[in-house]
Amino acid sequence: MARTEIKIGGFGGQGVILSGYIIGRAAAIYDAKHATMIQAFGPEARGSACSAQIVVSAEPIAYPYITKPQVMIVMSQEAYAKFSPELAEGGVLITEEELVKPLNLRKDLKHFSIPATRFAEELGRRMVLNIVMMGFLTAVTGIVGVEAMRQAVKVSVPKGTEHLNLNAFNKGFEYGEKLKSGA
Repeated sequence: MARTEIKIGGFGGQGVILSGYIIGRAAAIYDAKHATMIQAFGPEARGSACSAQIVVSAEPIAYPYITKPQVMIVMSQEAYAKFSPELAEGGVLITEEELVKPLNLRKDLKHFSIPATRFAEELGRRMVLNIVMMGFLTAVTGIVGVEAMRQAVKVSVPKGTEHLNLNAFNKGFEYGEKLKSGA
């Protein structure tokens, strides 16, 4: 596997940083790969723009910064507007279907969308929308193995919420699998 650069964007409170942490943990601890993560916040924590930049590679990573992410996950319209121009040619764009309306979507991109917030609400906690997105990412990209991601979710979320978060992951993964198979 070549070096894969991933950028996640949204606003504070959506679990953007935790999502990056989960991807990195899944890759480096449970999938025998290398990973780095860099995070950025706006001036306030909750409600302002934030992003996580993750590099996943089979080889050691000498340069931890991303230059042209091949995969981008955006969970807010502001993140889409700010970050989508950075996406590499032929890249994969994953959006939260009900919060992001991709305007002027480039023809070279592979675009996948999921109503992650609605799924999270159906599970009883809007807060798990990021975990739904992690399941979806796993299904549509295969960057990190599904069992590695499940294990990383399980050990990264607050004690007592593991079952809810694993259900959220599975919901996103199943939706992605159906989307990929055309069902």
